[in-house]
Amino acid sequence: MKIITQQIFDTCFDEKKVKVYMRRLDLISNPVSGNKYFKLKKNIEYALKSKFKSIITFGGAYSNHIHATSIIAKQNNLKCLAFIRGEERLPLNPTLDDAVKNGMEIIYLSREEYRKINDKDYLNHLNTKYENSYIIPEGGTNLLAIQGTESIINPDDKYEYICCPIGTGGTISGIINSSNHNQKIIGFSAIKGVKKLKDDIILNVNKNNWVINEDYCQGGYAKISKELINFINDFYKTKNIPLDCIYTGKMMMGVLDLIKKNKFSKGSNILIIHTGGIQGNRGINKRYDLNLPHNF
Repeated sequence: MKIITQQIFDTCFDEKKVKVYMRRLDLISNPVSGNKYFKLKKNIEYALKSKFKSIITFGGAYSNHIHATSIIAKQNNLKCLAFIRGEERLPLNPTLDDAVKNGMEIIYLSREEYRKINDKDYLNHLNTKYENSYIIPEGGTNLLAIQGTESIINPDDKYEYICCPIGTGGTISGIINSSNHNQKIIGFSAIKGVKKLKDDIILNVNKNNWVINEDYCQGGYAKISKELINFINDFYKTKNIPLDCIYTGKMMMGVLDLIKKNKFSKGSNILIIHTGGIQGNRGINKRYDLNLPHNF
């Protein structure tokens, strides 16, 4: 599969003497786009090889993971059940509407119930209740997902810095594992408070050439601001690259700010990983009456 990497131009980059490139996972030639393709690919291969008949997974109402899992399950003739955090709201937002049309069954969990989704007893209960089902965790992050995301970069990538948004940590873990020791991997967290996230990543990586920045999360997961919305729309207008307001928009704001603050060495090459997720803008547009770019 060919992945497009393009250079991005800006007067700020010239002033600070850096070159910026973006790896466009949002443009890969598969309906399961972005980092979700890499996180789910080996999981689905394992499920099929092991003769599972259905997939069980978890997520929020606007989850890119839920959307992607519904597509890849349909592609492979697997039944799919998703436990969604929160109460049902009708009409369904575009993400869940697509998922249901793809054949995904949805069960809603209260936020209290949802906190149990990683408990062994709860998972054992699901295995007993739903026989012959393969469970993929929230966000899709497990060892197979990390193995899949290791192919996002390769040994020929000579960028001094690699920047990536972080949700559950699976994508950046794979990137760290495939990186060179002299490269600096910078993760831009979508959540506020990253101690657990750091602990999870440490368990899955083989290098210490990485940091997590939470300064640009806009106050927490899925929180947005007028400044962020204006930035995403302006970036699309000037660069013709759509960003989402949960992950890539916040990361790109952070990268530009750090460049302006001289946090990258002069003469360096910076690679930005566009993890996709543009479909989620549809739900945000509907909820807040906005006009963010999207690819559906």
